[in-house]
Amino acid sequence: MSHIPKAARYLPVLMYHHVSDAPGLVTVSPATFRDHMAWLVRHGWTTVGSAEVEDFYAGRPLPKKSVVVTFDDGYLDNYLHAHPVLAEFGQKALLFVVTGWMGEGSVRMGGDCPDHKQCKAMIARNEADAVILRWAEAEVMQAAGTFEFHSHTDTHTRWDKQLLPGAARLDAMMAELFRSAEVLGHRLGGGSRHLCWPQGYYEADYLTLARQAGYTHLYTTEARSNKASDDPTRIGRVVTKEKSGGWLGRRLAIYTTPLLADLYARRKAVP
Repeated sequence: MSHIPKAARYLPVLMYHHVSDAPGLVTVSPATFRDHMAWLVRHGWTTVGSAEVEDFYAGRPLPKKSVVVTFDDGYLDNYLHAHPVLAEFGQKALLFVVTGWMGEGSVRMGGDCPDHKQCKAMIARNEADAVILRWAEAEVMQAAGTFEFHSHTDTHTRWDKQLLPGAARLDAMMAELFRSAEVLGHRLGGGSRHLCWPQGYYEADYLTLARQAGYTHLYTTEARSNKASDDPTRIGRVVTKEKSGGWLGRRLAIYTTPLLADLYARRKAVP
């Protein structure tokens, strides 16, 4: 009897932001990121891209140990530190970029980002080029097959904090979504159907806007297991930390076992 590989019942999605030696929020060190990726390889996990995510939600089988690696915002350290590790291990990731922050210029050979708080301050001072990817770097990463590029909107604005509910807020968000898709298509040769909400915030009306803008798979910051019968407009993700590959393995065990994931989420929610 031929051996039929088991298919994935659940698809865990890992969430990273910075890979940097500057400690701080939403940051893992280059050594820790390498440990995470090495652990995945040693234990037979396959990193998959957006096409496989779409396959999963369409009911087409993926290898049992499939995992999605995602990054938010598009920091320079993703190119300097994460890209070489992914290339070393033959792995891939999805990078949700803020298209309005990305600029022109040559590929940088070195340097690093400051901590997350300083990065945010520099972006607010219109100094994003010092800490955010350039299009030339994105092209290198895409050509190498280490990163796919998808939408994190055009300006990363929380419009719920800027405008009252109503038509003006919805118009502003719609412009964000269309602009991001247009720029990604122009700069990197293809429109994205995958979107990650800034800071994980969305409203019911935003889901309608996203669908109108052509996005079919929407990523949140909500901690949950993802199964094929779930709504692909509410994809949950696993927050990563400056901890070992073994720790990552235990998180994957939780989020591929929905009962454990539910219990863990409830425990975290208790004040």
